[in-house]
Amino acid sequence: MSSSKEYLDFILEQLSESEDITYRAMMGEYIIYYRGKIVGGIYDDRLLVKPVKSAISLMKDVTYKLPYAGAKEMLLVNDVDSKEFLIRLFNAMYDDLPAPKKKK
Repeated sequence: MSSSKEYLDFILEQLSESEDITYRAMMGEYIIYYRGKIVGGIYDDRLLVKPVKSAISLMKDVTYKLPYAGAKEMLLVNDVDSKEFLIRLFNAMYDDLPAPKKKK
């Protein structure tokens, strides 16, 4: 199952107060970037983020989910209705995320 553009638009609206949120469509799903770093993505109309320490410490209920078969587990973000929480989560995660790979 792929994710809907409507769910992507909802998440982007929730993050609209953050600077430099971008996305890339990939095989029916969406990769979410924050200031050039991959934070997570939208898979089957679920927001999943990388399981970095800062994200784990901010989330009340930590639930690991597979974005797709064969992938590494990611954290399911349940509190997508709170703009403040999502912005705080992305800001907290930024320093824990790896730098983007240099293109050759």
